[in-house]
Amino acid sequence: MDNKEKIALITDSCADLHTADIEKYDITVIPLRIICGDGEYLDGVNINGREIYKRLENGELPKTSQPCSGDVIDAINRTAEKGYRKIIAVMLSSGLSGTYSVMDIFAKERTDLDIRVFDSRSGALGLGMIILQLAEDICGGMSWKELTEKRVQYLIDHTYPFFSLDTLEYLQKGGRIGKVTAAAGMLLGIKPIITFADDGQLCSVMKVRGNKQLKEKLIEVVHSSKKAEHRYNIAVEHGGAPEEMEILRKMMISEFPHYSHIWDGEIDGVLSTYIGKGVLGAAIQTLY
Repeated sequence: MDNKEKIALITDSCADLHTADIEKYDITVIPLRIICGDGEYLDGVNINGREIYKRLENGELPKTSQPCSGDVIDAINRTAEKGYRKIIAVMLSSGLSGTYSVMDIFAKERTDLDIRVFDSRSGALGLGMIILQLAEDICGGMSWKELTEKRVQYLIDHTYPFFSLDTLEYLQKGGRIGKVTAAAGMLLGIKPIITFADDGQLCSVMKVRGNKQLKEKLIEVVHSSKKAEHRYNIAVEHGGAPEEMEILRKMMISEFPHYSHIWDGEIDGVLSTYIGKGVLGAAIQTLY
């Protein structure tokens, strides 16, 4: 590990990262908040996607909230206490949440630290991939100047996640439908494939029928984002569908065998409140 400039990474709980990777790269994660009928929870701390699915199935519709000021201040302080003086924060899309704005406000108040805050215009799988590749870049010795002036924004612009949903019911009820065509998810057997638009809101790219066609279409839309002759990472994700994700993983490896990294994830609690159970995701990230 070559992190001579002591550069740290901060993100939020909507970046779907494994605990082992968070610990390996010393990533600070700020939890968003989930308000349920029996109280308020911290995403990824004392509630997760699997618990959210149970609540949705029982007719409950939890609400979500951006981190409070104390959560953000605590995250910055904990990072500084470890000896880091430079921080790159990449947060959940501003098209879905005010988390980026909250982080930006408190970052600007810290004159003792050099903090750059970025709007990922993404979430879940896409945000996780951006953070993981930045962690690899930092470990490889990439400079603060290169990271903050070029690399972070390049990865934001060249990470392409796609997700299929069983239903758009929760996106509608939660007010996060964005540019997604609601009717596409209300027809029997039709599954919409969605991604993030340039403004960070969700948008539809395709609707498919049946699970077999779904995986093939996910690979098709990922392939449409692949840049010829460029190095790339790939990733897969699920929300309550681990077996389906493993099938998709094998298909992705077969289709994109020359990847630099392959990552996987599980949808966090906050985003699970809006997209429900039965989610499959696939993504590609251009490196250079």
